[in-house]
Amino acid sequence: MNNTTEKKLEYNDYVALVRKQSAGKFAYLRTLGCQQNAADSEQLAGIVAEMGYNITDKPEAADFALLNTCAVREHAELKALSIAGNFKALKEQKSSLVVGVFGCMMVQQHRADDIKNSHPYIDFTFGTGMLHRLPELLYNRLSGGKRQFITGFGEDDADWELPILRESSRQASVTIMSGCDNFCAYCIVPYVRGRERSRDADSVIAEVCRLVEQGYREITLLGQNVNSYRNPNRNAEIQNFTQLFRAVCEVEGDFVVRFMTSNPKDATTDLIDAIAESPRAARQLHLPLQAGSNATLVAMNRKYTRESFLELVEYARRCIPEISLTTDIIVGFPGEREADFEDTLDMLRRAEFDSMYSFIYSKRKGTPAAEMEGQVSREVKKDRFARLLAVGREISQRKNAEYKGKTIRVLAESYDKDKLAGRAENGRVIHFPGEPSLIGEWVNVKIKRTGVHSLTGEVARSVEQA
Repeated sequence: MNNTTEKKLEYNDYVALVRKQSAGKFAYLRTLGCQQNAADSEQLAGIVAEMGYNITDKPEAADFALLNTCAVREHAELKALSIAGNFKALKEQKSSLVVGVFGCMMVQQHRADDIKNSHPYIDFTFGTGMLHRLPELLYNRLSGGKRQFITGFGEDDADWELPILRESSRQASVTIMSGCDNFCAYCIVPYVRGRERSRDADSVIAEVCRLVEQGYREITLLGQNVNSYRNPNRNAEIQNFTQLFRAVCEVEGDFVVRFMTSNPKDATTDLIDAIAESPRAARQLHLPLQAGSNATLVAMNRKYTRESFLELVEYARRCIPEISLTTDIIVGFPGEREADFEDTLDMLRRAEFDSMYSFIYSKRKGTPAAEMEGQVSREVKKDRFARLLAVGREISQRKNAEYKGKTIRVLAESYDKDKLAGRAENGRVIHFPGEPSLIGEWVNVKIKRTGVHSLTGEVARSVEQA
C-alpha cells in the first residue's frame, strides 16, 4: 500500500468516526474573501456533508461552526476576528458547540496565536492546503482532545479528490492551480497559499466534462495566477494555460468558460487569440493593472510596464471589439507621488476599463511593502481614492450607456422581489423582471436603462450579442 492510499484511508477513517456522532446535527459555514476561498468552502462543505452533518445558514442552530478566513487586507482579518468573536455567545448558549477557523489568516503564526490566546472558545485552526485534515481535527475535539492550532500551509489538497458541495447547480469554479511565485511587494498570497502547484490537465478537463454533463452553464478556471499554469505531466500534449483553455473550450456543450486571476506579465496574445476564436470563451478579460506608473510598478515587483500593458489592451480590443476589460487598482502604495497617481488616472482613461476593483493600500505584515519608506498618509490616500473612483465611474457609465436598446444573452443567476439578476457573457450585471424558474438558464434581455454598475432590461425574443 502506497503512502497516498494510507493517507486516504486515514481520512476516511476519521470521516467514519465523526459520522457516528453527527446524526441529526447541523453545521454552519461562513466564508470571507476571494473566489478561491469560495471554492475551498465548497470542498469544506462537501467534507462536512460527508461526515453526516446537515448544512444550515443559521449559526444559532449549529453544532459545528467553521469560519473560512481571508488575509489579503487588514479589513478582512479584522472582520474575521469580529465574526470569530460572535461565536463566544453561541458557545455560552450551547457548550457542546465546536468551532473551527480555517484559511489564509490561519497560516500566519501571529493570527493563530491571537486566536489561541484571546479566543478560548475556538477549538481548532488550520490553514490552506489542509482541507483534508478537517475530519481529524473535528474528531479530536469531539472525543475530548485538546485545542489544536496548526499554522503554515499544508500539502496540496488536489490529489485527495475531496467531495464538493457546490452552491450553484449552474455555475462552477474549477481550480487548476494554487499558490503564487510572483511575490508582489504588497501581497500576502505567496506566504499564505504557498508556491505554485498545478493540476494535471486531464484531471481538469475530466472535471469540466462532468460539470457540463450535469448541466452547468458557466465554468470558471480558477487560480492565484492562471496564466502561469504548467502541467505537472511533462509528457502531456497540454503544457501551458492557453493550451488548457483551448482544450476546455472544445468540450461539447452549451456553456461559457471564464478564468481568473490573470497576471498581465504572463498574459499573451496567443491567449487573446484563443478567446477570440472560441464561441464558448467569455468575452471578458480581467487584467489587474494595480498602478499606472512604471516607478510604482517596479516598486510593486509587478514585472511589466504601462507600455506593455497598453499594447496588450490594444491587441485585445482589436481582436475582440466586444470584449469587456476589468482591472484592479491600488491607491497609496508606499512611495507613490502625485505624478505616479496621475499616471494611474491616465492609464484608466487610455485603457477605458469597463469596471474596476479599487483598494486603498494597507500594510500586510510579512510583506516587503510593509517595511518600505514613504508610506502615504491616510488623508492623501483617501483623496486619491475618491478621485480614482470619480474617473472610473465616468468611464463605466459611458461604456454601459452603449448597451441601451441592445438585446443580449444573459445567464440568470438569482431572484429577488420579482426581479432576476444575471451576467452577460462579457461579465456585465443585468437586472430584469422574470420568474425564479429561469435561474440557471440563458435569457435574451433587451436593455432599457443603464447605470454605473449594472444594466436593466426586459426579456426579449431575439438576441443581438453586444
